[in-house]
Amino acid sequence: MAIRRQPPDDGRRPFSSESGQQHRMRSQPRFMLAATTLDAPNARELAQFYQGLLGWPIQKEEPGWVEIAPPDGTAGLSFQTEPLFTRPHWPSARSGQQMMMHLDIEVDDLSSAVEHALALGATLADHQPQDDVRVLCDPVGHPFCLFVRTGPGA
Repeated sequence: MAIRRQPPDDGRRPFSSESGQQHRMRSQPRFMLAATTLDAPNARELAQFYQGLLGWPIQKEEPGWVEIAPPDGTAGLSFQTEPLFTRPHWPSARSGQQMMMHLDIEVDDLSSAVEHALALGATLADHQPQDDVRVLCDPVGHPFCLFVRTGPGA
């Protein structure tokens, strides 16, 4: 009878595939969200809107690309110029450019935050699905939500 030797522990961990077979794979590499990137007809103009909204400084700027981020170094927003940009529709419709994502932005005072966003060039969306959230669109049409955290942990 042959003795099976276990391979040395090389930091890999087994997992089962859908077929039930055992495989060995390396430990998952580290992933950290660095930014969310928004397309726009003019990256600099849209970055200026979000810089005014969030108060974040510009971290990097080059032709067709701008990055803003909070001072604490957490994930920020990037903007890239897209010559073929088409304004998204919200709420979604069967025709036209669909909204691909939206930003949720926590605020401490909903009414004054909405006023501030409107003064910077945002528009209030016609459809408001919740009483305690305001859906707005940035100057090029990306929807975003402003909300005040309520309930446990608020």
